[in-house]
Amino acid sequence: MEGMLIFSGLFSASLTAFLIESYKVLQPDSGDLTVAGIMQLSHQLAAIASNTTFVLPPDPSFTPTTGSLWCNALWFISLSLSLTCALLATLVEQWSREFLHKTEMRPSPLRRARVFSFLYFGLKHFRMHTIVDAIPFLLHASLLLFFAGLVAFLLPVNRVMMYLMCIVLVVFILLYTVLTILPVLRLDYPYRTPLSAPLWSILQSPFGFFDKSDSMPRETMTEAVAGLALQDMKRRDQRALEWTLDSLTDDIELLPFVEAILDIILGPNGFRMESRSNTLF
Repeated sequence: MEGMLIFSGLFSASLTAFLIESYKVLQPDSGDLTVAGIMQLSHQLAAIASNTTFVLPPDPSFTPTTGSLWCNALWFISLSLSLTCALLATLVEQWSREFLHKTEMRPSPLRRARVFSFLYFGLKHFRMHTIVDAIPFLLHASLLLFFAGLVAFLLPVNRVMMYLMCIVLVVFILLYTVLTILPVLRLDYPYRTPLSAPLWSILQSPFGFFDKSDSMPRETMTEAVAGLALQDMKRRDQRALEWTLDSLTDDIELLPFVEAILDIILGPNGFRMESRSNTLF
């Protein structure tokens, strides 16, 4: 949470610098109003000198352009989401500290366990993890809106720069979409976004693509990863042992490695455990 809090603060400060310049196009330019006033004054003086009547022209109406409206709307929403993200990150850190404080204030381990169980099930019941998962999503949405507003900001300035930012925005959206979908198709995929888990839940729903039968148990993405990791345990244990053996750098580390294999095969009392032996060999 500290990393998100720092990033959201820096991002909000950078976005504020852009808003200081962009909001000016939502109101009449003071320089243009000054020039118009000077022109009217000069016309009035000329009319007085020539003894003629000067009729004041109506004040020109000001209407901001569509691009400026879109730009400021997207950037103000982006700033709101970024500040909301910072606030939620601060609150989550505060809630976590209170949770740890309440669970550790009792000297008895049994009482600490009961307090921990009470607070933990309350945490699950009120879905605090949903708020935690929403924080990076808000930050990502804020960044996306900033890029979209930057395209609208550059539209009346320079078309080449606007097209360049359009390319950056499209690449960002495509990359984000790929990182969202691939973890659903491959559960061992290490890269994911905050939308991957909700997408998995949607696909697991009765109207989802992955639903095979009404009796099929619904599981979260984390539960699916844990279940898949426990399948084919013999092959996974073999790969773990091979990786550990390859990681040994000195010959002196080989003896503890062999002793550890023996401890895995034999139980804590020195008897052969059938389930583990069937798993490893």
